[in-house]
Amino acid sequence: MNSKFKVQNSKFKVQGSKFKILSFTFYLLPFTFLLFTFSCSIPNLESPECTAARTPVRQFYSFHVGNEMKPSAENLQLREKFLTAELRQELAKQGETDVDYFTQTADYPKTFRVGRCQAVSPEKAVFQVVLFWKDENRSEQREINVEAIKQNENWLVNKVENKN
Repeated sequence: MNSKFKVQNSKFKVQGSKFKILSFTFYLLPFTFLLFTFSCSIPNLESPECTAARTPVRQFYSFHVGNEMKPSAENLQLREKFLTAELRQELAKQGETDVDYFTQTADYPKTFRVGRCQAVSPEKAVFQVVLFWKDENRSEQREINVEAIKQNENWLVNKVENKN
């Protein structure tokens, strides 16, 4: 490197063309990275309805799968903040059964994933929810459709159906 070193006013300076190139590169690379990182974002292909409803549906299934799933009046009451009044009334009329309405099975899953969404209207979205069973003897998954509707600025689960 053909540089000269100079001490001036208690500061160390390097003089020479190669150092200027290195200094320029040092500043150019982070600037280029930031430019492309913030200007070339990945577009969100999901509708605003699906984006808004996805979190409440995921929160409901996290709570549901993480707690006792056996249908009962007490368990329904614990889930009421996630459900429409119509669905709560319908489930209260059914009483206790072996089949869990929210997973559509008496064989309770171990985990779930909220998948595809279709926005039916600005107040209604239908999600694919995938249920999983996995242990040393079994690895299985099933899909159900979960309808969420917007009421009083909140997205609530309104209907669950087996996917045909």
